[in-house]
Amino acid sequence: MFYTVGEIAKKLNIPPSTLRYYDKEGLLPFVERSNGGIRMFSDKDFESLSVIECLKKTGMSIKDIRQFMEWCAQGGATIPERLSMFRRQREQVLTQITQLQETVEILDYKEWYYKTAQKAGTCAVHSSMPPEEIPERFQSIQQKLQHTPPKATQPPSNTPSPHP
Repeated sequence: MFYTVGEIAKKLNIPPSTLRYYDKEGLLPFVERSNGGIRMFSDKDFESLSVIECLKKTGMSIKDIRQFMEWCAQGGATIPERLSMFRRQREQVLTQITQLQETVEILDYKEWYYKTAQKAGTCAVHSSMPPEEIPERFQSIQQKLQHTPPKATQPPSNTPSPHP
C-alpha cells in the first residue's frame, strides 16, 4: 500500500512540509515517485521515517541524519558506524534527561517557594523560615540556587556541643 505525503504525515503526526523538507535535504532517497513525480510512501518507508523523526527529536542534526541514511543505503558494511552513532546519540539523550530532571527539580522547588509565599502573602517568609521547615528534597536545590555551601547539621540534643 502507498501513502501520499499528507497521509504519511498524518500517520507520523508531523506537517507535510516536514516530509518535503526531509526530501529536499536528501533524507528520503528511498521514496518512490509516481509517473507524475508525486511521492509515494510505503509501509516500509514508515519505519525509516519514524527513525528519522526519533533522531530529530534527540537533537541530531540533519547532516548527521543524512549520513545515517547514506550508511543504511550502503548496507551491512556500515553497521559499525551506525551502531556507534546510536550509542553516541543515546549518551547525549541520557545527558539531556539528567539536565531536564534537574530543571524539573528547580521548577518543583520554585512552585513550593511561591505557594509558600502566596500563603504567607510575601516572599519574605523564606528569609525567616527555619531550615527544618524547608522540605528536605528542596534544601540542596535552594543551596545550589543561592550558591551557598550546605549548612552544617546540628548535633543531636543529647550530644554535648563542642562549643560552650
